[in-house]
Amino acid sequence: MRILFLGDLVGRVGRTAAIEELPQLVEDNQLDFVIVNGENSAAGFGITEAILQDVLDAGADVVTTGNHVWDQRDTLVYIERQDRLLRPLNYPAGTPGRGAHLYTARNGARVMVANVMGRVFMDALDDPFAAIDRAVNECPLGDVADAIIVDMHAEATSEKQAMAHFLDGRVSLVVGTHTHVPTADHQILENGTAYMSDAGMCGAYDSVLGMEKEEPVNRFQRKIPGARFTPASGDPTICGVAIETDDRTGLAERIAPLRIGGRLEPVVPSFWNSRSSVADR
Repeated sequence: MRILFLGDLVGRVGRTAAIEELPQLVEDNQLDFVIVNGENSAAGFGITEAILQDVLDAGADVVTTGNHVWDQRDTLVYIERQDRLLRPLNYPAGTPGRGAHLYTARNGARVMVANVMGRVFMDALDDPFAAIDRAVNECPLGDVADAIIVDMHAEATSEKQAMAHFLDGRVSLVVGTHTHVPTADHQILENGTAYMSDAGMCGAYDSVLGMEKEEPVNRFQRKIPGARFTPASGDPTICGVAIETDDRTGLAERIAPLRIGGRLEPVVPSFWNSRSSVADR
C-alpha cells in the first residue's frame, strides 16, 4: 500500500499549494491513502470546517492536528460530525472529537490513523504512550488494521524517537509534526516501523516556521510582542513523507521524504513510478 503524509499546512500559501498539488500526486503515483496535518491552515492558527472540506476534496483521507486544534472556536462544534478530522488522542476524557479512527483506503484496505501530542515543552495532556498503547491494542496491525499511521505532534525529538521505538513492529509509520522543519532521519526501525522525526511544513520557508520573519525576530530580541504572527506569503514548499507497506504484515518496506517547489531542494520518492513527471512540475 502506498501512503503519503504531508506536514503542517501553514496559512493560505501552504494549504493552497497542497490543495492544488494533491489531486495530481494521488493520480500520478496511485496513492492509496493520504494524511495531512492541518492545524495551522487557517491563517496559521487552527482549521475551519470550510478549509477542512477543501483539503479532503483535494484528496486527503484524514486531517490531523495538534496544539492549535481549538484555535478556531467553531472546531469544538463541527469536529463531532467530521470523523476525518482528528485531535490529539491524549486529551482528557470528554473532549469533543476523536484521536484515532479506522478508515478505508482507496484499495479497500483498513487504515487506522492516530494523532497524539507530546508533553515535553508542550501542554501537559494525558500520557501519550498509554493512550496510543490502548488504541493500538484495540486495533492491532495485521488483524483489524492493514496499516497504522501515528502523527506524533511534539516539540522534543527525543520524545518522538521514544514513541517510535515504543511502537516499533506494531504500527506502519510514526511521523513527527509541530516543529515545521523536515528532518533527514527517515528510516525503517528494527522491527519494521517507518519513522521520521518531522515531516516539515507545507508553507513558505523564507520565514520563521512559516511566519513572516519580522515579528519572531523582534520577540527574540526584545522579549515582548510587537504585532500578531502572520503567515509568510512567499513561494511555498510542500513537505512530507511517503511509505510503502507490506500487504501481509502492514509494516513498512520503503520510506522516503517528499519536497516539491519553493526554496528547499526537491525530493521525490524513488519508488514512485512517476518520479520524473512530479519533479518536473
